[in-house]
Amino acid sequence: MTTHPTALLRKIEEDRDLPVSERIRSRLKRANQRHYANDNISAYVMDGEVDELRVEVEAKMAEVLRSLVIDTESDHNTQGTARRVAKMFLTEVFKGRYHAMPSVTEFPNVEQLNELLIIGPITARSACSHHLCPILGKVWIGIMPNEHSNLIGLSKYARICDWVMSRPQIQEEAVMQLANILQDKVKPDGLAIVIEADHFCMHWRGVKDADSRMTNSVMRGSFLKDPDLRREFLSLLSKKNG
Repeated sequence: MTTHPTALLRKIEEDRDLPVSERIRSRLKRANQRHYANDNISAYVMDGEVDELRVEVEAKMAEVLRSLVIDTESDHNTQGTARRVAKMFLTEVFKGRYHAMPSVTEFPNVEQLNELLIIGPITARSACSHHLCPILGKVWIGIMPNEHSNLIGLSKYARICDWVMSRPQIQEEAVMQLANILQDKVKPDGLAIVIEADHFCMHWRGVKDADSRMTNSVMRGSFLKDPDLRREFLSLLSKKNG
Protein backbone atom coordinates (compact mmCIF):
# COMPACT_ATOMS: atom_id res chain seq x y z
CA MET A 1 0.00 0.00 0.00
CA THR A 2 1.38 3.42 -1.00
CA THR A 3 1.78 5.98 1.79
CA HIS A 4 -0.17 9.17 1.11
CA PRO A 5 2.19 12.19 0.70
CA THR A 6 0.39 14.10 3.45
CA ALA A 7 0.84 11.22 5.87
CA LEU A 8 4.51 10.95 4.92
CA LEU A 9 5.06 14.67 5.54
CA ARG A 10 3.28 14.39 8.88
CA LYS A 11 5.57 11.50 9.82
CA ILE A 12 8.65 13.56 8.89
CA GLU A 13 7.42 16.46 11.01
CA GLU A 14 6.80 14.12 13.95
CA ASP A 15 10.30 12.65 13.63
CA ARG A 16 11.87 16.12 13.84
CA ASP A 17 10.73 16.32 17.46
CA LEU A 18 12.52 13.08 18.37
CA PRO A 19 16.13 12.73 19.53
CA VAL A 20 18.37 12.00 16.57
CA SER A 21 19.02 8.42 17.75
CA GLU A 22 15.26 7.76 17.70
CA ARG A 23 14.91 9.27 14.22
CA ILE A 24 17.61 6.97 12.88
CA ARG A 25 16.18 3.98 14.73
CA SER A 26 12.75 4.76 13.27
CA ARG A 27 14.16 4.69 9.74
CA LEU A 28 15.90 1.39 10.40
CA LYS A 29 12.74 -0.17 11.76
CA ARG A 30 10.60 1.07 8.86
CA ALA A 31 13.12 -0.49 6.48
CA ASN A 32 13.17 -3.69 8.56
CA GLN A 33 16.93 -3.20 8.74
CA ARG A 34 19.03 -4.91 11.40
CA HIS A 35 21.18 -2.59 13.52
CA TYR A 36 23.40 -4.77 15.69
CA ALA A 37 26.58 -3.41 17.23
CA ASN A 38 28.72 -4.53 14.29
CA ASP A 39 26.33 -3.43 11.52
CA ASN A 40 26.99 -0.42 9.32
CA ILE A 41 23.97 1.91 9.42
CA SER A 42 25.39 4.81 7.40
CA ALA A 43 22.68 4.51 4.72
CA TYR A 44 20.13 5.54 7.34
CA VAL A 45 22.10 8.45 8.81
CA MET A 46 21.46 11.79 7.13
CA ASP A 47 23.95 14.62 6.64
CA GLY A 48 24.75 16.33 9.92
CA GLU A 49 23.24 13.61 12.10
CA VAL A 50 26.57 12.18 13.24
CA ASP A 51 27.26 15.55 14.85
CA GLU A 52 23.81 15.50 16.43
CA LEU A 53 24.47 11.99 17.72
CA ARG A 54 27.74 13.16 19.24
CA VAL A 55 25.90 15.85 21.21
CA GLU A 56 23.26 13.34 22.35
CA VAL A 57 25.86 10.76 23.39
CA GLU A 58 27.83 13.44 25.24
CA ALA A 59 24.77 14.33 27.34
CA LYS A 60 24.07 10.69 28.16
CA MET A 61 27.72 9.95 28.91
CA ALA A 62 27.68 12.86 31.36
CA GLU A 63 24.79 11.12 33.13
CA VAL A 64 26.78 7.86 33.24
CA LEU A 65 29.67 9.67 34.92
CA ARG A 66 27.22 11.30 37.32
CA SER A 67 25.78 7.86 38.17
CA LEU A 68 29.34 6.68 38.86
CA VAL A 69 29.49 9.48 41.46
CA ILE A 70 32.25 11.39 39.68
CA ASP A 71 32.26 15.13 40.31
CA THR A 72 32.85 16.24 36.72
CA GLU A 73 32.07 19.86 37.60
CA SER A 74 35.01 20.21 39.99
CA ASP A 75 37.35 17.44 38.81
CA HIS A 76 39.60 19.07 36.22
CA ASN A 77 40.51 15.66 34.76
CA THR A 78 36.92 14.68 33.88
CA GLN A 79 35.34 18.02 32.98
CA GLY A 80 35.58 17.24 29.26
CA THR A 81 35.43 13.45 29.47
CA ALA A 82 31.82 13.07 28.26
CA ARG A 83 32.59 15.22 25.19
CA ARG A 84 35.82 13.35 24.45
CA VAL A 85 34.22 9.91 24.80
CA ALA A 86 31.29 10.87 22.56
CA LYS A 87 33.66 12.15 19.87
CA MET A 88 35.81 9.02 20.19
CA PHE A 89 32.84 6.68 19.76
CA LEU A 90 31.25 8.46 16.79
CA THR A 91 34.30 9.53 14.79
CA GLU A 92 37.04 7.07 15.75
CA VAL A 93 36.60 3.71 17.46
CA PHE A 94 33.03 3.04 16.20
CA LYS A 95 33.20 5.06 12.98
CA GLY A 96 32.64 1.91 10.91
CA ARG A 97 29.00 1.94 12.00
CA TYR A 98 28.18 5.50 10.97
CA HIS A 99 30.28 6.16 7.88
CA ALA A 100 30.10 4.52 4.46
CA MET A 101 32.82 2.16 3.30
CA PRO A 102 35.84 4.00 1.85
CA SER A 103 35.85 4.11 -1.93
CA VAL A 104 37.81 1.30 -3.53
CA THR A 105 39.13 1.62 -7.08
CA GLU A 106 39.26 -1.75 -8.81
CA PHE A 107 41.67 -2.51 -11.66
CA PRO A 108 41.41 -5.37 -14.18
CA ASN A 109 43.97 -8.15 -13.91
CA VAL A 110 45.55 -7.26 -17.24
CA GLU A 111 48.65 -9.43 -16.75
CA GLN A 112 46.44 -12.33 -15.58
CA LEU A 113 48.31 -12.68 -12.32
CA ASN A 114 47.57 -16.07 -10.77
CA GLU A 115 50.15 -16.34 -8.00
CA LEU A 116 49.67 -16.03 -4.26
CA LEU A 117 49.45 -12.50 -2.83
CA ILE A 118 49.85 -11.87 0.90
CA ILE A 119 48.97 -8.55 2.49
CA GLY A 120 49.88 -7.88 6.10
CA PRO A 121 50.29 -7.58 8.88
CA ILE A 122 47.55 -4.94 8.95
CA THR A 123 46.93 -3.43 12.37
CA ALA A 124 43.42 -4.19 13.63
CA ARG A 125 41.79 -1.99 16.26
CA SER A 126 38.34 -2.85 17.51
CA ALA A 127 36.31 -3.20 20.70
CA CYS A 128 34.65 -6.19 22.30
CA SER A 129 30.89 -5.77 22.01
CA HIS A 130 30.44 -7.49 25.40
CA HIS A 131 32.40 -5.00 27.52
CA LEU A 132 33.55 -2.32 25.02
CA CYS A 133 37.16 -3.13 25.91
CA PRO A 134 39.82 -2.76 23.19
CA ILE A 135 40.78 -5.53 20.77
CA LEU A 136 44.20 -4.95 19.24
CA GLY A 137 45.82 -7.28 16.76
CA LYS A 138 47.09 -8.06 13.29
CA VAL A 139 45.40 -9.24 10.10
CA TRP A 140 46.95 -11.17 7.23
CA ILE A 141 45.15 -11.56 3.91
CA GLY A 142 45.94 -14.11 1.22
CA ILE A 143 44.62 -13.65 -2.32
CA MET A 144 44.79 -16.18 -5.16
CA PRO A 145 43.62 -14.14 -8.17
CA ASN A 146 42.48 -15.33 -11.55
CA GLU A 147 42.25 -13.57 -14.92
CA HIS A 148 38.80 -12.24 -14.02
CA SER A 149 39.75 -10.94 -10.58
CA ASN A 150 39.85 -7.27 -9.68
CA LEU A 151 43.05 -5.83 -8.27
CA ILE A 152 42.84 -3.15 -5.58
CA GLY A 153 45.52 -0.90 -4.13
CA LEU A 154 47.50 -2.17 -1.15
CA SER A 155 46.27 0.67 1.09
CA LYS A 156 42.66 -0.25 0.32
CA TYR A 157 43.02 -3.57 2.16
CA ALA A 158 44.05 -1.64 5.26
CA ARG A 159 41.23 0.89 4.83
CA ILE A 160 38.57 -1.80 4.42
CA CYS A 161 39.96 -3.70 7.39
CA ASP A 162 39.89 -0.56 9.56
CA TRP A 163 36.31 0.18 8.46
CA VAL A 164 35.13 -3.31 9.40
CA MET A 165 37.00 -3.43 12.70
CA SER A 166 35.99 0.08 13.83
CA ARG A 167 32.79 -1.03 15.53
CA PRO A 168 31.90 -3.17 18.55
CA GLN A 169 32.72 -6.71 17.44
CA ILE A 170 33.46 -10.24 18.34
CA GLN A 171 36.52 -11.41 16.45
CA GLU A 172 34.80 -14.48 15.00
CA GLU A 173 32.24 -12.30 13.19
CA ALA A 174 34.69 -9.57 12.17
CA VAL A 175 36.79 -12.00 10.11
CA MET A 176 33.65 -13.18 8.29
CA GLN A 177 32.55 -9.62 7.50
CA LEU A 178 35.98 -8.78 6.13
CA ALA A 179 36.04 -11.96 4.04
CA ASN A 180 32.61 -11.26 2.53
CA ILE A 181 33.61 -7.74 1.47
CA LEU A 182 36.94 -8.79 -0.07
CA GLN A 183 35.31 -11.74 -1.84
CA ASP A 184 32.84 -9.32 -3.43
CA LYS A 185 35.42 -6.67 -4.33
CA VAL A 186 38.29 -8.82 -5.61
CA LYS A 187 36.48 -11.98 -6.79
CA PRO A 188 39.56 -14.21 -6.36
CA ASP A 189 39.87 -17.95 -6.87
CA GLY A 190 40.92 -18.18 -3.24
CA LEU A 191 40.76 -15.98 -0.16
CA ALA A 192 42.43 -16.53 3.20
CA ILE A 193 42.28 -14.27 6.25
CA VAL A 194 43.97 -14.76 9.62
CA ILE A 195 43.40 -12.48 12.61
CA GLU A 196 45.45 -12.66 15.81
CA ALA A 197 44.45 -10.25 18.56
CA ASP A 198 44.73 -9.31 22.22
CA HIS A 199 41.41 -8.88 23.99
CA PHE A 200 41.56 -6.40 26.84
CA CYS A 201 38.42 -7.85 28.39
CA MET A 202 40.82 -10.71 29.25
CA HIS A 203 43.70 -8.43 30.31
CA TRP A 204 41.82 -5.83 32.29
CA ARG A 205 38.93 -7.67 33.93
CA GLY A 206 37.66 -11.16 34.64
CA VAL A 207 40.49 -13.69 34.54
CA LYS A 208 43.10 -10.90 33.97
CA ASP A 209 45.30 -13.08 31.79
CA ALA A 210 47.76 -10.83 29.98
CA ASP A 211 49.26 -13.50 27.71
CA SER A 212 46.25 -15.05 25.96
CA ARG A 213 45.58 -14.18 22.34
CA MET A 214 42.88 -15.31 19.97
CA THR A 215 43.67 -16.44 16.43
CA ASN A 216 41.03 -17.37 13.89
CA SER A 217 40.86 -17.68 10.15
CA VAL A 218 38.65 -17.93 7.10
CA MET A 219 39.64 -20.03 4.09
CA ARG A 220 37.66 -19.90 0.87
CA GLY A 221 37.92 -21.26 -2.64
CA SER A 222 41.33 -22.67 -3.54
CA PHE A 223 42.67 -22.11 0.01
CA LEU A 224 39.94 -24.40 1.29
CA LYS A 225 40.28 -27.02 -1.45
CA ASP A 226 44.07 -27.08 -1.89
CA PRO A 227 45.95 -28.10 1.28
CA ASP A 228 49.32 -27.27 -0.33
CA LEU A 229 48.26 -23.70 -1.02
CA ARG A 230 46.89 -23.38 2.51
CA ARG A 231 50.16 -24.69 3.96
CA GLU A 232 52.18 -22.28 1.79
CA PHE A 233 50.14 -19.31 3.04
CA LEU A 234 50.37 -20.33 6.70
CA SER A 235 54.06 -21.15 6.48
CA LEU A 236 54.83 -17.74 5.00
CA LEU A 237 52.92 -16.13 7.86
CA SER A 238 54.95 -18.07 10.41
CA LYS A 239 58.17 -16.83 8.77
CA LYS A 240 56.91 -13.25 8.92
CA ASN A 241 56.23 -13.71 12.63
CA GLY A 242 59.51 -15.45 13.27
